[in-house]
Amino acid sequence: MAEMRITFQEELEQVEAALQEEGDFVLRSLRAAVNAVEAADAELADEVIAFDDEIDKRYFEIQEGIQSLLARQTPVAVDLRLVLAMLHTNLHLERMGDYCVTIAKLTKLVTDVEPDEGLVQAFEEMGQRAEEMIRVALDSFQRRDLEAASSLVDLDELIDESKREWGLRMILVSRCLERIGDHAVDIGEQTAYLVTGEFREFTDASHPEGS
Repeated sequence: MAEMRITFQEELEQVEAALQEEGDFVLRSLRAAVNAVEAADAELADEVIAFDDEIDKRYFEIQEGIQSLLARQTPVAVDLRLVLAMLHTNLHLERMGDYCVTIAKLTKLVTDVEPDEGLVQAFEEMGQRAEEMIRVALDSFQRRDLEAASSLVDLDELIDESKREWGLRMILVSRCLERIGDHAVDIGEQTAYLVTGEFREFTDASHPEGS
């Protein structure tokens, strides 16, 4: 029995390492997406869209890894909490990747339009702060650091302060609506999981419409 516990702990550590790697992928995608906005670079935007396949692949591997783990072993309460936290974090990271894809798609739509320098600068600031938040979130998760995790609320307020111009407010409104739609899809995916026992995405956010 003791040997099984060691195996279980090792598998948990492998899943958590994969989660951190997925976070690194999301950071890379976010930086490229913000750079694409700043440079009005359609080619870089296409790279962000294609790279989302890597994030999705890691997301599904983690989901399946946890599902397999729970099918074979019954975790104690502390381990179960970690498993649930990793499941939620995995979903949040995958959604962040989807937002990077959305930014890339929007960038492609306006590459022939003269950019508003004020908005570009504001995006750059927000992008840097978002990047910092992801780093803090991943690091605090890895170190189980409650204080660092709590600091994310203050960092989030810094991002909120960036939305000065009317244009940014409108973008945030549309993003809120998009998120509502995303979460509705999430509920549908969970329903499909309950009915079929298999987790899958209804939509593939990594490919442009019609491709």
